[in-house]
Amino acid sequence: MLRNIVGFGQDDDGDWVAELGCLHRQHVRHRPPFWDRPWVLTEPERADHIGTALDCPLCDRAELPEGLRVVRTAGPFDADNLPAGLRKTHQVAERTWGCLRVIEGTVHFSMETDPPISLLLVAGQDQAIPPGVPHHLHVEAPMLVAVDFYVRSDHESE
Repeated sequence: MLRNIVGFGQDDDGDWVAELGCLHRQHVRHRPPFWDRPWVLTEPERADHIGTALDCPLCDRAELPEGLRVVRTAGPFDADNLPAGLRKTHQVAERTWGCLRVIEGTVHFSMETDPPISLLLVAGQDQAIPPGVPHHLHVEAPMLVAVDFYVRSDHESE
């Protein structure tokens, strides 16, 4: 899944790390012939790459980034009070992750990652949801779910 670069930092070894809009971080090394990224070597060229896209395989696997904190919880919802918006295809806001928690029963969950994720989640299971990725729930049986929303610890709000 392509994600925009929103900034850069360095790791403990001095290697450059792209900060992505999905809140993941990805090394962007210049080590030919495997990684040909001479633009990472100077600040002006790194700045020129802000807003360009990098593939984020961690989003495709719906792996929650490190260093996030819960800022809000929606629910719990049962089959009767689950908002209509959660039953149809929708997305989590940019720079915010969701985590669907199944408290009781079962729900069908699908998400348009690459490859797509389609799961039957049962009580006690949860599923991370990357920002901006279309997904939806399908409810057939009695259930109780909640959704936690996460942001990077160093951000004040969603």
